Amino acid sequence: MTAPLRVTPAAQLGEVRFDPAMEERIGAVLARYPSRQAALLPLLWLCQERWGWISPGIERAIAERLALSPAVVEGVVSFYTMYQREPPGRYLLQVCTTLSCQLCGTGELVGHLKQKLGIDFGETTPDGRFTLVDVQCLGACGEGPVVQINNDYYTGLTVERLDALLDRFE
Repeated sequence: MTAPLRVTPAAQLGEVRFDPAMEERIGAVLARYPSRQAALLPLLWLCQERWGWISPGIERAIAERLALSPAVVEGVVSFYTMYQREPPGRYLLQVCTTLSCQLCGTGELVGHLKQKLGIDFGETTPDGRFTLVDVQCLGACGEGPVVQINNDYYTGLTVERLDALLDRFE
């Protein structure tokens, strides 16, 4: 069962300092790459795993730690859709909207999700439970439609199966 995301509130991420445990994890990542810049993507992922999203404070801390321009870090975070730039809900619903999934019924699922949750892509339900985003290809084209919820994939979904799945989340 998909566990809820642990998301640190924005007010706590204005200025970020890496604690010794995080520095140890960062050091392990840096050891695997030939340059600091090459480690940027995995360090962003590590920070998102720790805090639930990438705040401007996290971007500045990573830029400083890697001796990169803050603009370089911001450019990477804003380019890749896998990095959340706003605090997501406890359950991040990433719906594959590419052609393969569209042919398998994603359009119906998207319409149903938007109506059921009362939100559009890029929005979070008022109770902070769900955030809905569209993504381009989750790499499960033969099993569409596909929705990734936090780190778990759910394939071959129908409206009924999706409803039953969402009802299980707190």
